[in-house]
Amino acid sequence: MKSDSLTHIDTNGVARIVDVSEKSITLRTACARAKVQLGAQILKSVTDGELKSAKGPVFQTAIIAGTMAAKRTGDLIPLCHPIGLDDCQIKIEVLDLNSIQIECRVKVSGRTGVEMEALTGATVAALTVYDMCKAMSHDIEISNVFLLSKTGGRNNYERAR
Repeated sequence: MKSDSLTHIDTNGVARIVDVSEKSITLRTACARAKVQLGAQILKSVTDGELKSAKGPVFQTAIIAGTMAAKRTGDLIPLCHPIGLDDCQIKIEVLDLNSIQIECRVKVSGRTGVEMEALTGATVAALTVYDMCKAMSHDIEISNVFLLSKTGGRNNYERAR
């Protein structure tokens, strides 16, 4: 890939933040997903949609952590714009006897997209699940972190399912 096709690299090959000052303010949304394999031993403790651990309610804590991370993405990823999100919703669902799925949906009216915020929210929620469950097992795997969709801006995107 040539450097002139990368938006965060200038013509001299130097990293830069993208100037979005001339872009129109539009509604921008993004949805990202992560999968966490916890194993049947841990997931058998799920009751009423929540996993309890010695550290407290795992899913609720992960939702809060993921939301906080999505709001702070500009502080974590060097060339991301700081964005005041209008909405961030994180959903955690038990997929099967071994794994859960985390979905992070974000929304903003702004000049730049929120894909990184959705990906950050889903990832940090998954890391929080790991942290809260590691006393029960270190055989936990976070995988399949990806963007499901984005709207607004120049192009919309919908991942084939």
